Amino acid sequence: MTELTLVSTRQLPLRPLVENALANEVRLLEVGIRRTERRLREFETAHRMPTREFVRRFENDELGETLELAEWIGEYRLLQRLHEKTETLRGVSFAS
Repeated sequence: MTELTLVSTRQLPLRPLVENALANEVRLLEVGIRRTERRLREFETAHRMPTREFVRRFENDELGETLELAEWIGEYRLLQRLHEKTETLRGVSFAS
């Protein structure tokens, strides 16, 4: 567990501001997740291959290197990072 203490020079309550900022960031990440999932479905349709199969074959060097395949693996890795960030932010709690 990581702990963070925030100190403000202002008298305004800091907690609501931080909670709203975190909630907004989660919403933006969710938009990115939906966009990335949509892009992955486009690749799957175009290549008639599920992303899971593509990743396995890509990592085993069974596919040639093309710009489109590089974009596909990039979208897959982006989706992983977006999910990780979202789960990290959802796991933030505030001490009383």
